Amino acid sequence: MASFATSNVVVLYFVVLVSWIHFNAEARRLGGSVPESDQTQQPLLFQYHNGPLLTGNSSVNLIWYGNFKPSQRAIVSDFINSLASSKLVSPQPSVATWWKAMDKYYHLTNKSSSLVISLCSQILDDSYSLGKSLTNEQILQLASKGSQRNPINVVLTSADVAVEGFCSSRCGTHGSDSGSKLAYIWVGNSETQCPGHCAWPFHQPIYGPQNPPLVAPNNDVGLDGMVINLATLLAGTVTSPFGNGYYQGPKEGPMEAASACPGIYGKGAYPGYAGDLPVDATTGASYNAHGVNGRKYLLPALFDPSTSTCATPA
Repeated sequence: MASFATSNVVVLYFVVLVSWIHFNAEARRLGGSVPESDQTQQPLLFQYHNGPLLTGNSSVNLIWYGNFKPSQRAIVSDFINSLASSKLVSPQPSVATWWKAMDKYYHLTNKSSSLVISLCSQILDDSYSLGKSLTNEQILQLASKGSQRNPINVVLTSADVAVEGFCSSRCGTHGSDSGSKLAYIWVGNSETQCPGHCAWPFHQPIYGPQNPPLVAPNNDVGLDGMVINLATLLAGTVTSPFGNGYYQGPKEGPMEAASACPGIYGKGAYPGYAGDLPVDATTGASYNAHGVNGRKYLLPALFDPSTSTCATPA
């Protein structure tokens, strides 16, 4: 089972911020003059804050809220199945090797074991039991429908569901409840609401350079965007489940294992450009990791705590 080395932490929320907020901020730092006050500020360091990481074996439970086709659910379930180290696929790079990079966080904290995750169950709520406009509290309520035995419960909301803060300030969240030892994630399908915010680079961005969007590897802009955000939040959940693990910046708005590398998917990435990526010769889709069942995915770079650099799968 996954273990938590704490028992007195209240529920915390973490945010996958809109990608282009980061891109534009970075562009201003690189392209504009630096205010005098900024010149004397110390850089924000990516640090370990002495809190627990998830370890051992943990089950991922998917809670599907709203209207999802079976083919859409398969994109996400295949991604979770692709993470398991026992399911290494060829050719490389693979989703499993991307996830294996997380071991560095455990080595630096002298943890005896890292986390092994596997897909456990899928719960369908296609009747919109809580309506089509959800609050943060209702997201936690949905997450609680999954297993309570040290899980990572993932709530996925369909394109016709509005969630508090969705699109305006976030594409998803992760949080935890130490009382029940529940770690949870929420990700929304942005295809019809804000694909320029939460499904870039598969859609042209709302702001910034208007480069042509990439072709989504599973031919679904909304779901392929969800995989990017789910991967980002999963990395944050594992390395800072209670908000006192690995992160950069303020605790209230931390940049975590993947969100510390916004918009970077391949070598040579810069604001508005995802990087040099492999392209499927048949579909023209861009990707950087192979998964089970012949899947291809685009996954975010992970911050390498041993080198203080962003490492991409390809």
